[in-house]
Amino acid sequence: MEELGWYKAEHSDLLRDMSGAADPDQVLLGLLRFKDAVSADEWSVFNQSLHINPELRLRIFGLLGASTVLADHLVAHPEQWQEVGKPAPTPGEMMRFMLEAVDARPDCSHEGCGATDSLDTPGMYRSPLRGTDAVRTIKHAYRTLLMRIAAVDLAGTFLVRSTSGAVAIPVPYTHVTAMLSTLADAALTATLACAQGTVWGDEQADARLSVIALGKCGARELNYISDVDVIFVAEPASPKVTRVASEFIRIGSQALFDVDAGLRPEGKNGALVRTLESHKAYYSRWAETWEFQALLKSRPQTGDMALGQDYIDALHPLVWEASRRDSFVPDVQAMRSRVIRNVPENLKSRELKLGRGGLRDVEFAVQLLQMVHGRVDESLRVSSTVAALNALIAGGYVGREDGHALIKNYEFMRLLEHRLQLQRLRRTHTMPKEKDVESLRRIARAAGIAGTGGHSSAAQLLELYRKTQHSIADIHTKLFYRPLLNSVVNLDTGTLALSPEAARLQLGALNYNFPDRAYQHLQVLASGSSRKQKLQQLLLPSLMTWLGSTSDPDAGLLNYRKLSETMEDRSWFLRLLRDEGAVGKRLMHILGTSPYVSELLLSSPDTVKLLGDGANNPKLISTNPEKVRTALVAAAGRQSSPEQSIAVARSLRRAELARIGAADLLGMMDVRDVCRSLSIVWDAVLHAALAAEIRAAGEPKARIAVIGMGRLGGAELGYGSDADVLFVCDPLPGVGDTEAVTWSIGVCDRMRRRLAKPSGDPPLDVDLGLRPEGRSGPVVRTLASYATYYEKWAETWEMQSLLRATYIAGDEEVGEAFIALIDPLRYPEGGIDESAIREVRRMKARVDKERLPKGADKTTHTKLGRGALTDIEWTVQLLTMMHAHEYPALHTASALEGLDAIEEAGILDATSVERLRHAWLTATGARNALVLVRGKRTDQLPPPGPALAHVAGAAGWDPDDSRGYLEHYLKATRRARRVVDNVFWGESESEFSIEP
Repeated sequence: MEELGWYKAEHSDLLRDMSGAADPDQVLLGLLRFKDAVSADEWSVFNQSLHINPELRLRIFGLLGASTVLADHLVAHPEQWQEVGKPAPTPGEMMRFMLEAVDARPDCSHEGCGATDSLDTPGMYRSPLRGTDAVRTIKHAYRTLLMRIAAVDLAGTFLVRSTSGAVAIPVPYTHVTAMLSTLADAALTATLACAQGTVWGDEQADARLSVIALGKCGARELNYISDVDVIFVAEPASPKVTRVASEFIRIGSQALFDVDAGLRPEGKNGALVRTLESHKAYYSRWAETWEFQALLKSRPQTGDMALGQDYIDALHPLVWEASRRDSFVPDVQAMRSRVIRNVPENLKSRELKLGRGGLRDVEFAVQLLQMVHGRVDESLRVSSTVAALNALIAGGYVGREDGHALIKNYEFMRLLEHRLQLQRLRRTHTMPKEKDVESLRRIARAAGIAGTGGHSSAAQLLELYRKTQHSIADIHTKLFYRPLLNSVVNLDTGTLALSPEAARLQLGALNYNFPDRAYQHLQVLASGSSRKQKLQQLLLPSLMTWLGSTSDPDAGLLNYRKLSETMEDRSWFLRLLRDEGAVGKRLMHILGTSPYVSELLLSSPDTVKLLGDGANNPKLISTNPEKVRTALVAAAGRQSSPEQSIAVARSLRRAELARIGAADLLGMMDVRDVCRSLSIVWDAVLHAALAAEIRAAGEPKARIAVIGMGRLGGAELGYGSDADVLFVCDPLPGVGDTEAVTWSIGVCDRMRRRLAKPSGDPPLDVDLGLRPEGRSGPVVRTLASYATYYEKWAETWEMQSLLRATYIAGDEEVGEAFIALIDPLRYPEGGIDESAIREVRRMKARVDKERLPKGADKTTHTKLGRGALTDIEWTVQLLTMMHAHEYPALHTASALEGLDAIEEAGILDATSVERLRHAWLTATGARNALVLVRGKRTDQLPPPGPALAHVAGAAGWDPDDSRGYLEHYLKATRRARRVVDNVFWGESESEFSIEP
């Protein structure tokens, strides 16, 4: 202060106002540097001006405190301090300043090019400046004007502390962005003049060239630092005019900001410059929807303005014709998906642009509504976000209150974006971390946010930022769906209602493939004035938002309608959705993703209660599957007839399948837990059904056990798996074998028939195909009969199938006796010999050749494909047969536990085991996902398209990244297949590995 001479009472106003700057220390440092850069006389004039001119004071302090780069510019060019005190530059003044800086002159060969002798309009000019001189001159002039705009802008949000008459007059957001866009126009006009002179020299130009602005610059809503997207149109598109365009990009990118022509036809692979006819031909024949969306914000920026206007006149009508394409809805859906892709988790809450409740949410919503309704309402055909919102409000497409709140929130977020960028003139949209209090304080003060009520300015900023994020997110939801509802519900006279046709258009753009049907569902759900219908009106905007992000919103809305009708007499349902937001979000994901689980919920609606959170975990995973098994067996055991017992077992199984499927879809259970839980349910049903049939059969003749085989035995069932079993009986004392077997067959056959009766539930098929003698053999055998058969006649495949045999239901003592009987057979001393190994390989080759369905794709068949389940399980089984006598840990029916044992024993290296394990889990997850979306067992992944997207969504992937999901599957199975080739077949595939 002493060095500045500001230590007397007369300087109190200066010091008070300095304390209101974004960074007072930075202001003080800037003033000291400025004083060193000027003469004593100049400092005296400057110092006196700060005392007597409060407006200049706010601008200088605001500039020095908020932008280190512009402070450096002022110190490097101290003579420009009086420029800061001038009014905000007008468009003509900025154009003239930039063109005079490069000594430009009009370069028009015809009328309408836009250039004037007064140098105050955009158009085609020519400058003698070349190379680094052009870059340096343009950069200096641009920074000077940018400094003037920033000074006026920052003074408008300055925290005035003095009583000297200084007043902060806010500059409207639209005025700031318009000035920045006009400055870009002026700077690029000067750039084009230099490029024109560089290429043509003193020659007469042989072509007309116009620069078309797109994006934020095209919409006149430019940031302080942003790319400027351009397209070039020329007549003719000669090599020299292409050189002019290249020079324009080079000079502009070095002196100003990134000048990007990447949005031109065919992108970076397309011609840099095209004629108007070439542009028209491209957009008429080949352009995609997103390219028309870009044209929504296009305008002539500089160069030949008449040619630019011809371009706009020719192409703007195509923007609205594009919305009539058959592909318009899926194209818009794809654009929406690109917009809402997650940003990195650690930045999600700090991203002004891409985070939830950020700038992109507003911009996408507005553009989507424009594209949907602008084809029939020309008043919506405006370019800037705020202007478009005002037009949407005026046209009745957005509620007045919501629309104005959204404008306010959007302008606040853009203000924060500007203050972030001004600090170092860098393109950034990320708020500082919460612990970076200094940076937050600087941004807050630069934005005019002061600390109040014991809270610092940084804390106030964070609170306002979070409130704004939440407000945008809430309005974003209502923006799309509240008008839809109001079109089918007779609400207050002041509320917004779309016409039925507009509502259908909007549903189509929001991922609904059958908007007419969706509209009918809305009418049924929300029409009326009952309490339930009013609750539906309250809930549906959020529910439909969540449905819109699923792979099949149409089916989801239909399922929700059915569920609501099923819940008609359950008053808790809508209250639960209202009071626990997580329940609604989870329910919509299920209904829009899985027909299989949706049907289960319709049959077992009370399962919806489990979609909420418990004290420690989600309720869906708070249930112990073993307790469910015990409860199912006990409940069925209390019934008086087998029919009633199996009905109860079906009901409890249905609820458990709904729980498992819901937890699976929501990512709360991994593949291992899903398979184990499904297996436990099957075990319980078989145990309860067998017990019921035995009770109804009168005096028992034998004890019966159920042996699980295949995936049931390994506790690795999928949703579509059958129950592969063997039945074994042991005659009671005094009962002969024949009598015991006959009685047991009757019991087991009746149980199978009752379980297999058609119903709305997933099937309960009991498969005996792995029994001795196959389908020709008896349904039930005694222990002794099994022992005789396996000892004398069993083939290698039967010994192999016994590797997965496990007692699962019925008489435990009989079951354990059977396991003890087969252990020496399936785990022989010394392992299996070479002939048995060759036989296993021969059988596998036959399976590969004969079992794959005709026309199936062996790369994506989850069971029989390359590196899929059969490959992996046969490899585990072969290694088990070879080494189980050495390693007791291999005495397991589970493929995954077998892999763990193989790794622990060192039979295979850890990398190979992990590849097999990963592929098994991936293929099993895919197989389960197929059932979840199709409602029945299928093993073939569909090709890329909507069906694969649906499967990807059920498998926990983003439906829009279905190709990524497919690549993940192919990579996992391809790696597993290499291990199978080396381990199962030998170093390379043997002669038995016949390609199907």
